[in-house]
Amino acid sequence: MADEEDAAYEHDELDEDDDPVEDVEDHAEGERMEVLPASEGKQVDPSKRMTTPFMTKYEKARVLGTRALQIAMCAPIMVELERETDPLAIAMKELKAKKIPIIIRRYLPDGSYEDWGIDELIIND
Repeated sequence: MADEEDAAYEHDELDEDDDPVEDVEDHAEGERMEVLPASEGKQVDPSKRMTTPFMTKYEKARVLGTRALQIAMCAPIMVELERETDPLAIAMKELKAKKIPIIIRRYLPDGSYEDWGIDELIIND
């Protein structure tokens, strides 16, 4: 019990000068960093795409998670349901049918990007 009180007391003793966010800002004063809007890049013509037509496991995870969240928030479902109630299971069924209304944007090193529809990608199980 005494250790918990000491820990709480030590936490209260922190000064505003000990804030790690301020320290990071102090070190970065000399550097300028700009955030470019998405419209700054140039879209690659779909006929001249350079990246692979296979969906990566990272893209698959992101798409399934995003779509499951949308379904949980009452988004319209794009496939016929057969007693599925789990949003992730429904998202997986939509992905297998290639009916997910999401576009994957792949950025390239030169600042341009490629947009791929789910229906254009090859999905490995």
